[in-house]
Amino acid sequence: MISNLSIDEQMELLRRGTIEIVPEDELRAKLVKSQKTGKPLKIKLGLDPTAPDIHIGHAVVLRKMRQFQDLGHEVTIIIGDFTASIGDPSGRAITRPLLTPEQITVNAQTYYDQYCLILDPAKTQVRYNSEWLRTLDFADVVRITAKITVARIIERADFAARLADGRPIGMHEMLYPVCQAYDSVVLEDDVEVGGTDQTFNIILGRDLQRESGLEPQVAMFVPLLVGLDGVQKMSKSLHNYIGVTDAPKDMFGKVMSIADEIMPNYFELATSVPLEEVKQIEAGLKDGTLHPMDVKKRLAREIVAIYHGAEAAQEAQAEFEKVFSSRELPTDIPPINVKQADLKDGKMWIVRLVSAAGFAPSNGEARRLVQQGAVSLDGEKITDANAEITLADGQVLHVGKLKYGQIRIV
Repeated sequence: MISNLSIDEQMELLRRGTIEIVPEDELRAKLVKSQKTGKPLKIKLGLDPTAPDIHIGHAVVLRKMRQFQDLGHEVTIIIGDFTASIGDPSGRAITRPLLTPEQITVNAQTYYDQYCLILDPAKTQVRYNSEWLRTLDFADVVRITAKITVARIIERADFAARLADGRPIGMHEMLYPVCQAYDSVVLEDDVEVGGTDQTFNIILGRDLQRESGLEPQVAMFVPLLVGLDGVQKMSKSLHNYIGVTDAPKDMFGKVMSIADEIMPNYFELATSVPLEEVKQIEAGLKDGTLHPMDVKKRLAREIVAIYHGAEAAQEAQAEFEKVFSSRELPTDIPPINVKQADLKDGKMWIVRLVSAAGFAPSNGEARRLVQQGAVSLDGEKITDANAEITLADGQVLHVGKLKYGQIRIV
């Protein structure tokens, strides 16, 4: 059922957390028509299953889709199984490696399991763009590409930069945005939502719809959430992310690690706290009437509650305060199994221990953590990356702010 909220109220809701709506007056007109006719708008989001996990940066655009669902509109998730075999060149300085069909299948299923934590599964249509792209013959491709000029394609900033530097661009990469645009033609959608890195692709979809005799879609762009480092966009590969399936205490702890100055941005993009209240929080942080630690705990509770519920959020806060305020050990410390055969005279290289515990993705990263003073054993800090440490059952390894493990010799 289409929402009976006024159009102004709907526009205010949908504007939140958006960088740009192209064009905004067309979105308003579509909402007016939908409310008058009772016919829901078709809202599209394309996802290339190029990574197996979703973080709260991905959730920014998914939460925007959920707003459209709550207003009574039809949401379609396009799993780009065909386009993932090409590789999205957006923001890439080099050609992206192609995914195998097996990787695409596994990642697509994981995406589905995780985005259903945000969207209403009963109101979410899922389509795979191989349904229509794989059936096109060469004549179809010629007919579609005839509607788009080469000059238009190389307007892309990343393509232009690579051409200027003499770096190669594969023809398949130039076809990627055409494929994504054609998705919009097939679905005849009214609105496409995406991150700012998808600006060219989504606007091209609007152009191709118009050239195909359809009413062009409205393009809605949301910002890319800054990661835990406060500098680069949230990314699993940069290890600066909060996964939507992270355990409550891990999620809470990660939020508590962000810089104070990016808290208002997180409140706006990653929570449902009313925007007027977000502005009050920002003002309170600036004038000193609100303590950053209290605000950050509120932010962490809000985010954990979205994915795990209010009770889990309260428990996560209690655990955080126990460990970091009272300097106590966590309630449940997972074991680190160390094989007796891997010890030499009862000792193990500290870098190998950190890496084997899963607290660093590589020995190089483990070495860096040790040298930065982020590693301790039974409360004793270890900063010598060449140290051979005597291990015994029950010792507690602590890495960074959040990672604990108890040594178990097996």
